[in-house]
Amino acid sequence: MTWLASAPATWLAAVPTVLPAAATQQALGYPSLFLLVLIGALVPVVPTGVLVSSAAVVAFHQTAMSLGFVFLTASLAAFLGDVALYWLGRRGMTSKNGSRWLEAIRSRAPEDRLEQAQGKLAEHGVAVLVLSRLVPAGRIPVMLACLLAEWPLRRFVRGNLPACLAWTLTYQLIGIMGGSLFPEPWQGVAAAIALTVLVSAAPSVWKRVWRPQKA
Repeated sequence: MTWLASAPATWLAAVPTVLPAAATQQALGYPSLFLLVLIGALVPVVPTGVLVSSAAVVAFHQTAMSLGFVFLTASLAAFLGDVALYWLGRRGMTSKNGSRWLEAIRSRAPEDRLEQAQGKLAEHGVAVLVLSRLVPAGRIPVMLACLLAEWPLRRFVRGNLPACLAWTLTYQLIGIMGGSLFPEPWQGVAAAIALTVLVSAAPSVWKRVWRPQKA
């Protein structure tokens, strides 16, 4: 799992490499996964879904315990990253001058998505927060809606924990599917990456195709 320490641009180049299962290399892999998912939660430019599904492929070819470690590592990193970002956003809401973190959240929440998130949050409450991580580009608008609704950190945490668990499980299952289809880990990783990209892109493609037809 040492390939997880590489930058995203080098993943596919490193995929064909045989991935040893030595304990020392796993010890490097899990912290790398944790750090990258944590950064991806704070700064949504790292494809964290790809990371989790690819790590699950490698773990699938090792042991059930490895799958468990991937699940725990990614869930914890996503949860802590979300909580930290929400806390920083709340600080910006209470500050007269705002904050760059709050502005970053606002910049990634288009007005139409924010209005939709606010309506659903007012109607369904915590359930919307739980589902927001499973919808591509849904996490940040819902988080901003929670901030504007002045949810306390404790309430956000209660909804965010199951959201992170469900998100990790979903992408881990994608990785397990990819790993079960091919005998070699690198083949499963490639399949998991393709499945993850397909799942992430499907909603936006559907909207672009469907909306003109409705009009």
